[in-house]
Amino acid sequence: DVQLQASGGGEVQAGGSLRLSCAASGFTFDDYTIGWFRQAPGKEREGVSCISSSDGRTYYADSVKGRFTISSDSAKNTVYLQMDSLKPEDTAVYYCAGDDRGLGYHTVTRMREMDYWGKGTLVTVSS
Repeated sequence: DVQLQASGGGEVQAGGSLRLSCAASGFTFDDYTIGWFRQAPGKEREGVSCISSSDGRTYYADSVKGRFTISSDSAKNTVYLQMDSLKPEDTAVYYCAGDDRGLGYHTVTRMREMDYWGKGTLVTVSS
């Protein structure tokens, strides 16, 4: 079974940093695109960033470009989201997700959806 386990959330002050981790199992890691979504209370889910595990190509939402960095470690089957210069509006539950549709698809669709999801981790940024 495909499993995606997110961790690393917490509370930080504005301007601070956090790193989220997504541990993946149950599929061939390099065949998948793994991404991060977030959902704040009362707001629609937003695709934040994703990475092609095979070649490292990435996608970022405009709202996080220049502040967030996604990376992957094939040896550990883990994807990371380094979040710097955090703002209160980054407060949300962050979800790790993935599938084999390819980075190009998720870029064109602006990460509308993915097939497999893990449980979320809460990120709170205080002002």
